[in-house]
Formats: sequence, C-alpha cells, structure tokens
Amino acid sequence: MAREPRETSAVQTFDALIVGAGLSGLYMLHRLRALGLSTLVLEQADGVGGTWYWNRYPGARCDIESLDYSYSFSPELEQEWTWSQRYAEQAEILEYINYVADRFDLRRDILFNTRVVSAHYNDAAAHWTLATEAGEQFVAKYCIMALGCLSAPQTPNFPGLEQFRGEWYQTGAWPHHPVDFRGKRVAVVGTGSSGIQSIPVIARDAEHLYVFQRTPNFSVPAHNRPADPAEVQRVKAHYAQHRERNRTSHSGFLVPRSPNMERSALEVDSATREQEYWWRWNNGGFGLTSAFNDLYSNLEANATAAAFVHDRIREIVRDPQVAELLIPRDHPIGTKRLCVDTDYYATYNRENVSLVNVRATPIVGITPAGIRTTAAEYAVDILVFAIGFDAMTGPLLRIDIRGSGGIALRDVWAGGPRTYLGIAIAGFPNMFTITGPGSPSVLSNMIISIEQHVEWVSECIEYLEEHQVRKIEATVAAQDAWVDRVNQLGEETLYPLANSWYVGANIPGKPRVFMPYVGGVGTYREECATVAEQGYAGFALTT
Repeated sequence: MAREPRETSAVQTFDALIVGAGLSGLYMLHRLRALGLSTLVLEQADGVGGTWYWNRYPGARCDIESLDYSYSFSPELEQEWTWSQRYAEQAEILEYINYVADRFDLRRDILFNTRVVSAHYNDAAAHWTLATEAGEQFVAKYCIMALGCLSAPQTPNFPGLEQFRGEWYQTGAWPHHPVDFRGKRVAVVGTGSSGIQSIPVIARDAEHLYVFQRTPNFSVPAHNRPADPAEVQRVKAHYAQHRERNRTSHSGFLVPRSPNMERSALEVDSATREQEYWWRWNNGGFGLTSAFNDLYSNLEANATAAAFVHDRIREIVRDPQVAELLIPRDHPIGTKRLCVDTDYYATYNRENVSLVNVRATPIVGITPAGIRTTAAEYAVDILVFAIGFDAMTGPLLRIDIRGSGGIALRDVWAGGPRTYLGIAIAGFPNMFTITGPGSPSVLSNMIISIEQHVEWVSECIEYLEEHQVRKIEATVAAQDAWVDRVNQLGEETLYPLANSWYVGANIPGKPRVFMPYVGGVGTYREECATVAEQGYAGFALTT
C-alpha cells in the first residue's frame, strides 16, 4: 500500500527522491533500499507501470521480445515469471510490473496520485526540494528523474476539437475502461508506432475506419506467436549468459546472426541480399536492419533494404494507389523508429478502411461531426490521436527544474539537451536522469539500458556515501566533450537525415538535435564503467 501523504504544510525529508514508478523508478527504489537509504517514489498515476500504465490503446504491445524485455537483476524472478507470447501485450507487461512491485514490497515507498511540478536545488543545504501539484514538499540529498523517454504525450491542438460531439482519445493517455468501436465510424490520426499497432485492431470492430496519414513509416512483421515452451526452457537454463550477451550487444537484444552481418550490402549480389532480407522478414522483428553492417551508414546500402520493404508493401496492399501512399520515401529505413506490426499493411485491404493523405490535403480542423481537410469533411463518431510524444526532453522540461544558483533547466536546454553520459547535467548537483538524452535509451532495449543506468547511479551514490561526499556534479568540460561525442557518432550515421522524434522534429519549435547515443549499448556500458573506475572522472565531488 502506498505511503499516505502528510499534511500539505509539512516538509518530508528523505535521503533520495525518485520521480516516476515505471520500470526505472521501481528498480531504482529497490537498489537504494538495499543501500539503507530512506527513499520515496513520487508517481502521478494511481499505479505502477510508467509507459505501460498509460499506453493501454488497442494493440499496444512491446516490440522487444518478452524474454529480453524483462528485469535481469533477480535470477529468482527470471525463473518465476513465464511470458505467454513472443511479444507481450500491454496488459501482460503491466501485470508483470505489478508482480515485481508486490514481490519486492515496493508500494509502501511509493506516493501515488502525486504530480511533481518543481524540483529546486538548495546550494547552501546541498539538497533538493520537490513540490507537488497538491502543494506538498519533499526534501532529499539525491533526486533521481525516472520519468521515461516517452511519457509526455503531444497534446492535440487541432482547431475546433472542443466542439466535437463524439468521443476522442489519445493513444499515450488511454482510458482504463474499454472503448467500444463496434458499429462506429472512427478516425485515427497518425501512423507512428501506436497508430500502426492500433489500426488493425480498431478496424476489426469499426463500421468504418479512416486513417489520416501525413508521413508513412516503415514497418516490419512481428510474426507474434505463443511462447515456445522449449525456447523458454532453453533461455531460462542459461539466462545469465543470455543477459550478458544482451548487455554487450549493440542494441541490448540479440538478432538472428548470419555471415552477411559483417559485410556491406553492396559487397554481395542482389540474389544474396534478397535472400537475406527475406529470411529476416519471415523471422519478424528488428532483425531486418541488422542484415548488413552498413545499413545505418551508407545511403546506397540502406536503399536496398528500403526497396525490399517497398516491394513487400506493394505485394500485400491490393490497391496500387494505396500501396504507393503507404511507402515511405522521405527517410532511410531505420532512421525513424522502425515499427513492428501485426497485419498492418493487410488492414488496408479491408473494405471498411480508408487512407486519407493529409500531406496532400491537410487537416484544417475538427468539426462537431468529424474531421475537415482541405478536400472534404469526414463524419466520425470517435477520434483517436496517435500523434506521439515530446520525447526524451519533454518529461523533464514539463517540471520546473532549477539547479545551482536557481538556473532553470529549460534555459540551459534552450538550444537542445546537454548532459554528461545522459545521466547528469552540469549545474544540477546530485540529480541523475535515467536513460536521459545522450545515452542509448530509445535506440536500445529500454530495460537493458534502464538496469545499466540504475546500477551505475546506485553504485555512484554508494561511493558518495562511503566517502562522505556532499555533492557530485558533472563538469562543463566533460559535458561539452560528451555532447560533441554524441553528435559526432550521430553524424556518422544516416539518422540525421530523418525528421524524427529522435531529433525533436515532431514538436513545433523544438531545437533540432539528435538526442540518443548511437555507439551501442555495450560500448556505452564500457565508457560509463571507465568513468566510475577513474573515481568519477568528469564529475566534481565536494566533501
């Protein structure tokens, strides 16, 4: 049971405060408890789960295989829990997270229904004060922002939305009650990951579904299936070795291997390329873009994989005009988050599904009866906005965070995020960001990156406590060097060629900066370990 709030006027003091009770916040709490630190988690929802609490839209599921998208810190937990599918759906993932919270008795140190609105550092006292929407204040030496990278949904701002007479929903803030689409005319706005997952499910029930697409995205089949008991037994028998391979891999999960992975796509003949792509397409999941070693660095090589997917779309979608509208041509494959789907393209063969190209005929606004574009008005009963998130920086900047001397994070990041290792920010002592900008985060198996960050931060705090360090702060020089490194690695790839949420292109006015570290999970882990081994090089420690 969650801790009961005290009187609003009382200031509650802890060793550490964690904001967010998702996968990172729960594990952070578990680790800090083990150090004997009094710790409180502040969570705006009424339950644990983070992104899996909020994203309950139809078809929501993980795009990392279940055996990999799970905690590795407890061998007992690994053996106790068995997933039902290759790719777990939202409800099962949330059930798992609740199981973890109960198994490790985490709820008693979580304050639910508590939205943090400010976090201010006090230089004289060397502590953080966090204030909530309800007016409560909490003080702690350490502040850990475990907010998640995709936890700030982009708010629909279409003119006339307030006049709409039907129901409307956001995929990133889905209600906890079932939404009945049966016999309804439905509009889905957006064809990113949540749109691609929800569209096939909604189409099965809706009288008619209109999909409003501005930019088509690449998607590959999941080929989801019930978990194979033999495979589960095999992985569980050697889970430690399996996890270690994930930790030292590039993306935090393993893809099917072949000799071609060490070759350029241009070194082999077209028949070999086609065979390789088909093998990976039929296997399902993210393996397609790992087929050759230069698909993220060589535009000509990348084009061979893109062309393969283009051909698959043309094969699946029977209407040639619709197929051409669904083919992405404005970015190299993989440079926007590659989507993993179940029957997405085939859904456009249904008679009750219409694709509306809002690149050609933009949405003008919402009417009481539906959506109006420059070409027509579409009468619908339900609107579903699948328009994405203010990714990575949005969750942090929605809180008034102020560091030494009262400097505001939103001012420091006015030109884009600047961090050291994606963990710390110069000018913000004793504050840590889990999977922040400048770390592999969204380019990786998130739970592998979460565990690595949580363990690094908890070991850092243990060191600080043992050595009676009053505060730790990233130096400007180390931060500048890290930002330069992240930028350099990004510029060596094709990622900057896409107008993606990786660079903030989906948010009007957001600085265009490539935010994740692309050097790989294994390499990044080594770099973080070296910093710690050198006595936290790049940090200023004050006793």
